[in-house]
Amino acid sequence: MNQSLAEQLFAQLQGAPIEQMSRQLGADPQQTAGAVGAALPLLLGALGRNAAQPQGAQALFGALQRDHAGNDPGSVLGGVLGGMLGGSDRNEGASILGHIFGANEQRTEAAFGQATGLGGAGAARLLQMLAPLVMAFLAQRFAQGREHDPAELGQALGFEEQQARSGQGGDLLGALLDQDGDGRVDIGDLMKLGAGLFGGRR
Repeated sequence: MNQSLAEQLFAQLQGAPIEQMSRQLGADPQQTAGAVGAALPLLLGALGRNAAQPQGAQALFGALQRDHAGNDPGSVLGGVLGGMLGGSDRNEGASILGHIFGANEQRTEAAFGQATGLGGAGAARLLQMLAPLVMAFLAQRFAQGREHDPAELGQALGFEEQQARSGQGGDLLGALLDQDGDGRVDIGDLMKLGAGLFGGRR
């Protein structure tokens, strides 16, 4: 696998999409790009952890087929960003995050916001934007066509989890999802993980 899923999706968000997200967040594009670069491995890694649970990959595959198959990430992006202006699409993103992070959602958002400088509310909003995109991207890659199956999805997400846990950023996934609740995450480690999506990891 030449590129991780996070790297592939990050490449699709370059330019206008990240600029739109930065306007939504009231942050500059460079800060937003860094936060997106760290958020995608986090989201995909957490999905990988969930998919590794008994029947986890099958349940996720079913959700992708049921709710996200046929969606183009580009069209989803426009809808999500447009909906964010009026607040109409936050519920979908928040619902997806609830499934991904479970009881750790608020703690993860707070820690991510601290590490990226977006604050808890800004981090939550960014993750709410990205969650539907991640699901549409995965559905397009793994849940359309007869050649795809849950095992393939689980294997790919397992790789993403491994990257998030042992890549340049160290055990970011463990730091955010398994921390003792103090909300402290090393910003250097987080940004190192995100830096891999800018071409630093091969």
